[in-house]
Amino acid sequence: MRVVRSLLLCGAAMTLIAPARAEAEEAEPLPLSEISEYLNDLRLARSPFTQINDDGSITTGTLFIKRPGRMRFSYDEPEDTVVIAGGSAVAIFDPKSNQGPQTYPLDRTPLSLILAENVDLEKNGMVVGHERRGPATVVTAQDPQHPEYGNIELVFTHEPVELRQWVINDDSGSSTTVSLGALRVPDELDASLFSIQLEQTRREQTR
Repeated sequence: MRVVRSLLLCGAAMTLIAPARAEAEEAEPLPLSEISEYLNDLRLARSPFTQINDDGSITTGTLFIKRPGRMRFSYDEPEDTVVIAGGSAVAIFDPKSNQGPQTYPLDRTPLSLILAENVDLEKNGMVVGHERRGPATVVTAQDPQHPEYGNIELVFTHEPVELRQWVINDDSGSSTTVSLGALRVPDELDASLFSIQLEQTRREQTR
């Protein structure tokens, strides 16, 4: 569970590829204003994900986002863990535990930066890294008031702009990488997916 907590990515042919790669690396990163606009427009999303944990283990599952403030990680079996961000808290439900969920304030996790009502990456002190890496832009952000909470590295593709991966570096020194699959925008996501209380009640009823 510590891993989940560290949450809430020849020859002639090479001569053709190398200049293109060098050109991509020299290109400018996406403007922070454009990335902020993209995140603010991303109200609903669903995607499969692959998580690479700090110990090298790999887990998979489905991610649901309902901005502002709500996110759900449903991990595949045999993990079968659920992590919910909602109601200003993050709750981790461990199927192996007979206790209630582990809960943490959402605003103490780097995920709060992308779940905010209004994402403004140009806010003073929020972005501590902004660069082009090959075909992607990487933005490293933190809470300017509490850098000790850790940071989040966000990876965006260009044309179209799309969030493809993030790396959470938490306050314990652990890093967790989440790579997204095809990002879908559903018509709606049921609010119950993001209810910590409903998830707790459901689990109690199935024991």
